[in-house]
Amino acid sequence: MSAALADNPYNEHAWIIGTPSIGAGTWIGAFTVIDGSGGLTIGEGCDISSGVQIYTHSSAKRCVSGRRYESVDRAPVTIGDRVFIGANAVVNMGVTIGDESIIGAGAVVTADVPTRTVVAGVPARPIALVDLSDPAAPGISQL
Repeated sequence: MSAALADNPYNEHAWIIGTPSIGAGTWIGAFTVIDGSGGLTIGEGCDISSGVQIYTHSSAKRCVSGRRYESVDRAPVTIGDRVFIGANAVVNMGVTIGDESIIGAGAVVTADVPTRTVVAGVPARPIALVDLSDPAAPGISQL
């Protein structure tokens, strides 16, 4: 017998825990983990691709201390408006991602991402800027 995922209005194959604030027009792909247990705000018009994991907690200290460190650490994540997060990216607790940014597929975000910045890699690093000077033809300029 397998347990079913809790119902959510975004994707029947997404696991959403806690009480995240998710803006209008945001799309969440299948096989995502959206952890709102430590505080999570996702802006309007975002695309969260399949396989993305967003964490607002960590049990690493608890684990390596043999449970002598009794707490599960939690820190909020804030994702701005119109942010694209590529497939299988991971966003760690305590991170803020600025408006109109792009997180590359497979990136591991461990630090804040400025507005209109493209990041990629492990750990994620800035590689380009989003240029919206012509909204009909947005561009990317390499750093």
